[in-house]
Amino acid sequence: MKKSALIVVDYSNDFVADNGQLTCGKAGQQIEKYIVERIEAYNREKQEIFFMMDLHFEENSYHPENKLFPPHNIIGTLGRELYGKVYDIYQNILFNDFVHFLDKTRYDSFYGTPLDSMLRERNIKHLEIVGVCTDICVLHTAISAYNLGYAITISPKGVASFNPSGHEWALGHFKNSLGAEVE
Repeated sequence: MKKSALIVVDYSNDFVADNGQLTCGKAGQQIEKYIVERIEAYNREKQEIFFMMDLHFEENSYHPENKLFPPHNIIGTLGRELYGKVYDIYQNILFNDFVHFLDKTRYDSFYGTPLDSMLRERNIKHLEIVGVCTDICVLHTAISAYNLGYAITISPKGVASFNPSGHEWALGHFKNSLGAEVE
């Protein structure tokens, strides 16, 4: 495995569980096995794993998403916890020094977070991105990764959205506009 970092974007109960506040539903649940396999592979190789998690507060009239989406990923709620087996594996590896859980307050995993500096400190130039939603948070994270000079891999087996046409469009954009390897 080449030196790389795995970026797991927003794989929370609110985005994946049947009763999630902004769920991808079955599409998000179907990628769970692939995400777990990728986490296990990176863990075996002791390669960096970043769990990037959307963070919202119950009352925040300043956040632009409040006008676009119902409340989701509210701090202190079950909805913000990692979903299913991803939660389980995280609990088993969270104390490894190459596993990181970072809060993000925008779609983009780089915006307002230490992600870029942490990757550069570790001399990482390639990112594998998995998670949800393909056409929102994964897309904005991939665009920033591209603009910051990272090589990108995104497998259709590892991303999902509640918007099937947006999902397909984003996969094409990753490959054709960002030069990502889309397996």
